[in-house]
Amino acid sequence: MEPVDLLHDWLATSTLRPSTRAEYLREVTSFLQWCARQQPPVDPYTARLQDIADWSHYLYLAPYLDGRPFNGPDALGHLAAKHPEAARSHDRRITALTQYYDSACARGLTGVPSNLAALRSGVHRPAGAKNKLTPRERAVLLAATGGWGPQRSKYWQRDQLVVYLLLEGLRPAQVVRLDVRHLYPQSDGTIEVRTPDDHENVGKKYVLDPLTGAALNRYLDVRPEPSDGAHALLLSHRREQLNHWWPGRLVQEIAATHPLLADRKDPDTGEALPPVTADAIAHTGLWDSPGQ
Repeated sequence: MEPVDLLHDWLATSTLRPSTRAEYLREVTSFLQWCARQQPPVDPYTARLQDIADWSHYLYLAPYLDGRPFNGPDALGHLAAKHPEAARSHDRRITALTQYYDSACARGLTGVPSNLAALRSGVHRPAGAKNKLTPRERAVLLAATGGWGPQRSKYWQRDQLVVYLLLEGLRPAQVVRLDVRHLYPQSDGTIEVRTPDDHENVGKKYVLDPLTGAALNRYLDVRPEPSDGAHALLLSHRREQLNHWWPGRLVQEIAATHPLLADRKDPDTGEALPPVTADAIAHTGLWDSPGQ
């Protein structure tokens, strides 16, 4: 199947809203046309991250980078901080390509797609973002998290655990500062964790849901040996504590894999809603409380 035929077949059979299909058609068509114009032409099915970055840079981002090359976190950070609207548009294009390549993989037209998360801007939460997911969005988030496996991330056990910890009510800053020394298995099989406060004292106790406890045990089985002096539960590829902004970026990456999270709309008005954020997940909870 030709790449352009895949595009039309994917959109025709997708559950995306008509407005989103039109947006994704425009974005992916732009990329396919860019590939065809290169010398030699780029095969979209085997395009590299660098090819996608070049397309983004030369067609869209160059006016917003103030002469910077589009070559990594510094450029993305500048885009998010100085031009958040351009950053959100860029992230939408990356979301469109993420889902396009997922459809190609599902049809056997390409191997495991490149992880496009490295090209996302990590734009901060915009004004007006709702502080809680709907029950449907929470169910979709759990499904998307369950599908976040080794094809998405080398550290998928850690990534899944982050989402479950957020759903326990831990704020993003608390999640990255959890201390492996403050995990307390209980005689009934549950696990208690203590979160550090702003002065690194042991703070509030959380009794983990069995779903989170299972994710914690899966991660502990593969947790790398930490660097010297590191006691953080969740470790980066450098075996150090994660940056405070990292859960927010991870949530954006996972949300981008499902249209109901990537393209949120108000159910009453149909107006676009801001992206899913780590903070919103922390306010949602794994389960509804009685009376909610």
